[in-house]
Amino acid sequence: MTHDLWALFGSAFVSSTLLPGGSEILLGYLGSDSQYPAWLLLAVATAGNTLGGMTSWGLGWWIRHRFPSRRLDAPRQQQALARISRWGSPALLMSWLPVVGDPLCLVAGWLRIHWLPALVFIAIGKAARYAVILYWVG
Repeated sequence: MTHDLWALFGSAFVSSTLLPGGSEILLGYLGSDSQYPAWLLLAVATAGNTLGGMTSWGLGWWIRHRFPSRRLDAPRQQQALARISRWGSPALLMSWLPVVGDPLCLVAGWLRIHWLPALVFIAIGKAARYAVILYWVG
């Protein structure tokens, strides 16, 4: 029973790093199964996905600290840099987006966006996405 929740947490964590993953499928399955309350699934998935986003944020911060002269040159990173530079930490509400979301978190760390607003905006964006998924399957 709790193995399902750990699997959801792990899948959500991996999905929110620069590694590929598909936590939405597992969340949808568990949500349609009705074995767990929706609020618990939402909390577990959001916690895992937010922690993964903050891991990417931390990686960006570490890269900037360790290699201060390094530039972000990949097209996705440049796009993320433009968004964060324009909108600041609220741009992290879009961290749930495929392809763009992970670089947003990385760039936010690289730009040294304060961790608390980063955490709040990442969590809100990811929770909203998971809430929509649970609504659809519920």
